[in-house]
Formats: sequence, C-alpha cells, structure tokens
Amino acid sequence: MNKHRLYTAGPTPIPPAGLLAMAQPIDYHRSERFCELMLEVECHLKYLCRTEADVAVIASSGTGAMECAIVNLFSPSDEVVVIRGGKFGERWAEMAAAFGLRTVSIDLEWGSSVDPSQIDAVLRDHPGTKAVLGTLCETSTGALHDIRGLGEVTRRHDVLLVCDAVSALGADDFRMDDWNVDALVSCSQKGLMTPPGLGLCAFGERALAAGESARLPRYYFDFRRYRKSLGKGQTPFTPAVSLLYGLHQALRQLREEGLDSVLERHARLATATREAVKALGLSVFAGCPANTVTSIRLPDGFDGKLLTSTLRDRHNVIFAGGQDHLMGRIIRIAHLGWMDDYDVIVAVSALERGLRECGLDVPLGSGVSAAQAVLGGQATEHSR
Repeated sequence: MNKHRLYTAGPTPIPPAGLLAMAQPIDYHRSERFCELMLEVECHLKYLCRTEADVAVIASSGTGAMECAIVNLFSPSDEVVVIRGGKFGERWAEMAAAFGLRTVSIDLEWGSSVDPSQIDAVLRDHPGTKAVLGTLCETSTGALHDIRGLGEVTRRHDVLLVCDAVSALGADDFRMDDWNVDALVSCSQKGLMTPPGLGLCAFGERALAAGESARLPRYYFDFRRYRKSLGKGQTPFTPAVSLLYGLHQALRQLREEGLDSVLERHARLATATREAVKALGLSVFAGCPANTVTSIRLPDGFDGKLLTSTLRDRHNVIFAGGQDHLMGRIIRIAHLGWMDDYDVIVAVSALERGLRECGLDVPLGSGVSAAQAVLGGQATEHSR
C-alpha cells in the first residue's frame, strides 16, 4: 500500500478540515449564511495580502486572474514592461500581446531574478509605459523577485505595478500596500490549500483609477462588478460555492497560525530542503530562491524525467519536473501550504532513494541529516 504524497507547487495537499468543509451540503449563494462567509473570506484575504484594497474571488484559474488584471487596467496599444524570467513571466507577455498591448520585454536567464535598476533604466527609456508586469515567485524556476524594490521604482516613475503572486502568496513575504503594488493576482491551489478553481484579484486606488479609463472589452472579468458586490458578501455571477467553503476554512487556519508564523514555517522548510540538496552534492537552480518551491539542478546527462516518473510510479511521491528547455534538467520540490517539518524529511528521503535508483550514487541519509539539523535548529557545514 502506498500513500499519495504531493510536492508540486500547485495543486498542493488539502487539510482534512478543508476537505470536510467542501463535503458539506451546498448552500444557496445568495443566502444570508453564505454572504457572511464571503465577507469573512474577504477580510482574511486582506490580512493575507496585507492590504486595505478590495480583494475579489473569481471562479477561474490563476491565469484567469491574470486576464482580469489585463482587461481592467489597459487600453489597446498601451505599453507595458514585462519581466520574462520563466514560464509565467512569459505568460504575462503572451497575454499582453493577445490583447493588443505593446510589450517591452526584460529577458532574464531562467533561474535569475530581476534587478530593480534594470526596470528603472527601461522606464527612463520608455516614458510612456503604463505598467510593469512582474512575478513574486517564478514557479517554473523557483526564483524570487524583489517586488518591494520594483514598487519603489514604479512609484517613482508613476507607472502601475501588477504582481503575479500565484504560487508565493502565503509562503513568501508579500505586502501589497507597503510595497506599492497596485494590482495583485493569485489563486486557490497553492499556499491557500484549496483545490484549483478560484482566482484572486486585488486592485489598489491607482489601479481602480486606471480601470475607469481602460478600454479593453470585459464582462465576466469586469472588476467593477465584483467590487459592487463585495460589500454585500456577494458575487456578480454564480461563485464556486463548495470551493469557497474550503477556502474559508483554509484562511481561518492560516489566520489562527498567524501570518508571521506561516512565513517563518515556509522559510524553515525551504532552508532545510536547500541544505539537503547541497549535502547530496547537488545545487539549487535559482540564484535567489523562493520559500515556495526549491528547484534542483541535476547533473549533466542525468535523466530528470526518469527520476520524477520513478518516484511517482514506485513510491507514489510526486515532484515536478522542469518546463520547456529545463525539462529533464531540473526537478522542483514544493514545501508549500499544508506542509510541516516531517513532510520535508519524507521528500528528502524520497529524493535520495530516487536518485540512487536512477543511477546517481548519492550518500543515503546525508540529505536527511542536513535537513534535520536545520529543522532541529542546528547549523550544518553548508550553512556556516
């Protein structure tokens, strides 16, 4: 008998309380009870995003939330700067092009993070820029971007900052208001420990003002409709009721743990995973790694696709592989959402076995020992 162990950066494991919440009899979405639940969800989301802005929940994927930001903020031929350092930075560029925006791309080597000075230089050369589209954690590489630094630059140039926090919300530090983020997009199936199907959008005052003059067509994703409904605990269209039960429960758990404690837990798990990787003689792929997911560079000639399939088929342990040109060259282990110290120990021990079974002679127990040292509060030779 094998237990299913999921270590992808979305979907992530669902706590039992959330599963039970979603299993309850469905309610009418205009009932007083459900409206009260929606009001609590918005309150908890504001807490999680560290914002006073309105946060709307939309029945969509995270990509739907990205589209919501695009159609509400821009007009045809608006110029936007896009940070392309991985699959999801590229998605910003593809979406902007699909809606007729003019894009100025900052192309980074995958695994690297943008320097805010790069944005500053581009904005000086492109004074008509309407917004910068960035990513907190580039999930395809595990790289963390300096959103706070970007916010300082964009505010100085009086352009909007739109941030994809799809995978990192609730795992890496994010402060929408303090960091001058004008629009945030995220979704349910990552750090929010809920199945896929809910997109999140938050618009600050500058984004709301931009939305009044934006001329891209919008209907289902018209943020003005959602904003009108928020104060009533309602949505303009039928919501994903059962998923919202699960999200409500997950947000309550995060609130009870306390956001600072949630972030510290993710930082500890990420550090333990990275130290284990080093102890196994491997390296972390991202130059500035996020606490959301650890990307691991595999030795030249080693078959990463064989590793992930071996772990899945023999051990029922699910890691993510690389995307596009990184397929087979890296693997990604998430320590995100409903995860604790022992989830990391299991992930590292599975990694050791999988590497050995696929032909790489790593010292069994060395990764686990390094992770245990971090989780137990002891320094290791790799962290000194």
